[in-house]
Amino acid sequence: MVERTGDGPDPGAPGGSDGAGGPPSGPAEPEAGAHPEPEALDRPLPEKVRRRVVAFTGEALGGLTVAELPAPLRQYARFTPQRRAKFGGNAMAAALESDAVFRQRIAGRLRDRFPELAEALENGSPPPAADPVDVGALAYVLRPAGWSKLVAAAGEEAQRAQAERADEEAQRELARLRTELAEARSAAREDAERSRAELDAVRKELESAQRKLRSAQSDVRRGEAEVRKVRAELESMRAAAGSDKAAADSEVRRLKSRLAEAESALEAGRRAAREGRSVADMRVRLLLDTVLDAAQGLRRELALPPASVHPADTVEAVEPGQISPKDVAARALSETDPALLDQLLALPRAHLVVDGYNVTKTGYPALPLEKQRLRLLGGLAVLAAQSGAEVTCVFDGAELAAPVLLAPPRGVRVLFSKPGQTADELIRRLVRAEPPGRPVVVVSSDREVADGCAAAGARPVASVLLLNRLART
Repeated sequence: MVERTGDGPDPGAPGGSDGAGGPPSGPAEPEAGAHPEPEALDRPLPEKVRRRVVAFTGEALGGLTVAELPAPLRQYARFTPQRRAKFGGNAMAAALESDAVFRQRIAGRLRDRFPELAEALENGSPPPAADPVDVGALAYVLRPAGWSKLVAAAGEEAQRAQAERADEEAQRELARLRTELAEARSAAREDAERSRAELDAVRKELESAQRKLRSAQSDVRRGEAEVRKVRAELESMRAAAGSDKAAADSEVRRLKSRLAEAESALEAGRRAAREGRSVADMRVRLLLDTVLDAAQGLRRELALPPASVHPADTVEAVEPGQISPKDVAARALSETDPALLDQLLALPRAHLVVDGYNVTKTGYPALPLEKQRLRLLGGLAVLAAQSGAEVTCVFDGAELAAPVLLAPPRGVRVLFSKPGQTADELIRRLVRAEPPGRPVVVVSSDREVADGCAAAGARPVASVLLLNRLART
């Protein structure tokens, strides 16, 4: 809050200069030697009056030059009045209180803006219809005789108006609460009536359920009697079944005895057949052992070592080095050059794994999914025939409601992922299933798929590379 310090005569009171060298705008100053007691506020400046003073000062500040402003306020000279009041309100209030010349200049601007109200204040008769907050704010800046009382009255009037508004709000809230209470009571009566009706319905349902229960209990008693009768019949049937089982067991034992006799006769016949054939087998085995012994004796006599070296291995020459997908990647070819894919597929026993939808949605996303698959598989069939490589095309089948009816072209294996599994996971499983050292090329622009396959030993390439190669076909 801004307060009066009361440390000397007030240059902003009526009769003072406006700071621009003009003639006095109010009554003549007191004679020399007179020292009237300056007025001061006995309480902090009311908040509404303070905000109105800051707003008036911010609007009047634009009419002063930078040289006419106190040093703390010069940084706000280019601001709009609203921004001056927001960011420089405390500085402007302090300058009005401590800088009498600045206050006189602001007072002059306010006299020009509110001439009638300023004249009425300086004459000591503020108009009754004027806004008390405006009266208090102008009185604080102009400092006419009795200005402190005007400021205090303005604050009291603002508080009274605020109290009246609060009282009106309380009355409206009370009326609203009374209305809600009446509605709540009416709703409670309706709920009570509805509950009584529901209770009557429940009582009727309970009586009906009790009647049904008594009927069910009588049915249960009849059922128990039937069960006892059935149990008696079951016991008699068990006794009859026991006698039948004993007779059947006796018949089984008799049949087993006859089966044992038949098996003994069959084994005797087989033994006689083997004994008749054993003489011929013995002669053949003796001849074969004689030939084997003669061959082993000849090997020992010649002392020939095992043949572990072939004649072609004795010729000196430079053997070719083993090539891998990483060696092909090290050559000076662009990642989108179709020749790179040809070199990769030229490796022995190469396996090309294609992320189907990743390629089709990169090359021709406007086509329906069925036509995308057919177009890609047609190109892969031609590539498989030209390169001789194993080709596997994987599509995402996790969202399919039913299996896709599709006849894979010759030389291309077509796989769909199972429900709950993505095509990326199926591709990584295919790569891990290959033995270490086999050239595996994975076509996908998905970075996660490429990194996972590279970690498993495969060579990832972008989908654009395959599209360029198929366009050349």
